[in-house]
Amino acid sequence: MPTNEKLIPKGRFGRFGGRFVPETLMPALEELEFAYEDAKKDTLFQVELDGLLRDFVGRPTPLYFAERLSSELKNLKVYLKREDLCHTGAHKINNTMAQVILAKRLGKKRIIAETGAGQHGVATATAAARYGLECSIYMGEEDIERQELNVFRMQLLGATVIPVKSGSGTLKDATNETLRDWTASVRTTHYIIGSVVGPHPFPEMIRDFQAVIGRETRKQILEIEGRLPDSCVACVGGGSNAIGLFYPFLEDKDVELVGVEAGGRGLESGEHGASLAAGRIGVLHGCETFLLYDEDGQIIPAHSVSAGLDYPGVGPEHSFLKDSERARYFTVEDTRALEAFRRLSILEGIIPAFESAHAIAILDELADEVSSNSFEKIIVVNLSGRGDKDVYQARGLLKDLI
Repeated sequence: MPTNEKLIPKGRFGRFGGRFVPETLMPALEELEFAYEDAKKDTLFQVELDGLLRDFVGRPTPLYFAERLSSELKNLKVYLKREDLCHTGAHKINNTMAQVILAKRLGKKRIIAETGAGQHGVATATAAARYGLECSIYMGEEDIERQELNVFRMQLLGATVIPVKSGSGTLKDATNETLRDWTASVRTTHYIIGSVVGPHPFPEMIRDFQAVIGRETRKQILEIEGRLPDSCVACVGGGSNAIGLFYPFLEDKDVELVGVEAGGRGLESGEHGASLAAGRIGVLHGCETFLLYDEDGQIIPAHSVSAGLDYPGVGPEHSFLKDSERARYFTVEDTRALEAFRRLSILEGIIPAFESAHAIAILDELADEVSSNSFEKIIVVNLSGRGDKDVYQARGLLKDLI
């Protein structure tokens, strides 16, 4: 664990994080925290998880040199961490498999989760099916409409998909409903949060489960290049794929950490998901972090072409990394993300998730920062998911470009 966390109170990343929940949820969170601390010391837990990640999920995922993309970018040598090759098509399953094993240890018979783009919902339904647990997934009506394929996949895996009509019908509202369910059913139910958000111990625990991404990347890049990368880049909604890549590099001060938020229709439009770039500190879904809210304290609905980045908050550890200037955060608008979606497809034969396309889109900006007489920079981009789920939506949005 990085040394800069030793002086930080439990459940906090600087001033961010914490546990802001109703009293009825405190016993469940304390039970989960105890179970996780116990599991970390249990060799049998790690052996079971490592075996599942290897044989069921398909880890380690490759670190792929994007030769044609790198050639276009001139002075960047780009490697893609291929989380899109995980079973179910995204990094989300790293976390859901681990949490289902924890739920088993706790004697829980039912799993619930929220989902935006549907990847976390599919990964949760997959993990629950693997262990024969009842599963309910809350999903906003707007997201159900734009992620129809993932809805069917969840149902095929035996999960019940519950539409959420309240609010903007997106990820925030699905999270609200899942928390209400958990409050009422906590004795028999475990809530698998999909990102590094929520009350302690979720942000820390999920980060640890996703840190396998960064650990593998570190080993792979040293084997390939003989040194660490100059930059690690990932998209940031709640931020689990990014923190999973970043965490094992936190102490390597020469490795730049770059997060990319959803710029939506532009920051000036107010229709975006850029909590770090344009938000303020507040409390949402049990933790203190950067949020989008108005002068009356009401949460402002986020917007992104990507359902997975369509969230008005961010993980508290990302807030800390921004506040401490350990990481830089950029925004990418919908149009640029769509262009990057098509660009990677054409250049590398890899169709990325809309979320991951945001990270690809920032590479031109990073290339512009490198002077012409500098050495080539090595960049690792976390390709957090594949674009199967987005192709129907992309077909309409990219009609004029194709």
